[in-house]
Amino acid sequence: SLSPAGAQTALILVEPPWTPPVLWDQVTLTCQGSGTTGATTWYKDGQRWGQQGHNHFPVTEKGTYTCDKRGTGRSPSMRVLDDMLVLQVPARALLEGDTVTLRCRG
Repeated sequence: SLSPAGAQTALILVEPPWTPPVLWDQVTLTCQGSGTTGATTWYKDGQRWGQQGHNHFPVTEKGTYTCDKRGTGRSPSMRVLDDMLVLQVPARALLEGDTVTLRCRG
């Protein structure tokens, strides 16, 4: 993705690839970007979070996560829920006119 200044930013990928992600899906987040390999900083709810230097990790707590790759910048946030019932959409870019599969899960 591009920031307004045209600089590339990091991006969080979620596995399994559904959004919003929920804890009971055994979610793994991956920080993708062209910055320095192994120089990833993770944030949860705005505070530095464990797994510094790792590009991916399994999520064990609900919250709002962002990542920062040195030389690339901070990603948009990814909120991980702990809800009992959730309506999910595929975790990919959706364009007007696309056919979308929704999942109601609980």
